[in-house]
Amino acid sequence: MINHVWGLLTHPSQELQQIKREGESVRHMYAHHILLMAAIPVICAFIGTTQVGWSFGDGQIIKLAPLTALYFAIIFYVLILAAVVLMGRVIYWMARRYESRPSWQSCTLFAGYAATPMFLAGVVALYPIIWLCLFVGIVALCYSGYLMYLGIPTFLNIDRQEGFIFSGSTFAIGVLVLELLLGLTVLLWGYGSRLL
Repeated sequence: MINHVWGLLTHPSQELQQIKREGESVRHMYAHHILLMAAIPVICAFIGTTQVGWSFGDGQIIKLAPLTALYFAIIFYVLILAAVVLMGRVIYWMARRYESRPSWQSCTLFAGYAATPMFLAGVVALYPIIWLCLFVGIVALCYSGYLMYLGIPTFLNIDRQEGFIFSGSTFAIGVLVLELLLGLTVLLWGYGSRLL
């Protein structure tokens, strides 16, 4: 698992080719990559919201009770796992018009590994300051888009020019899924702060 994370950050093109050659199953990827990586933002957000609290710049700090934060952490974790499967389905659905017809497994593997920068960005939730979380989130989102641009031709056997268009469309849908996930998280978090 760590090999792929480091490789995706240091030499992404070669690492994406290596991941495709390995031909791992979706179950193996979840067990050795997604379940662990998705825990990073969840655990960091739990610690940040219970120990440090959210700061919105007005001097007020809002913390969640540990039991409330645990409840929301479990929901957040399940939503992240579902978002990876959803993005795999979206990529599979969009790729059906290409001759290569990539498998659902290949599309889901690609979605999971392309989300790696987003998982790593979750570390900033340890110290939840809104501007810091936004900045790191935008950088991670851009790098995930770069991984999509590099990986779609490799994973889906689409030429680079078609891959650029495909990756742009996939990236746009991924941003919508991320916004939905963040919106649900903010709603849950706002509800949790009222329980205090």
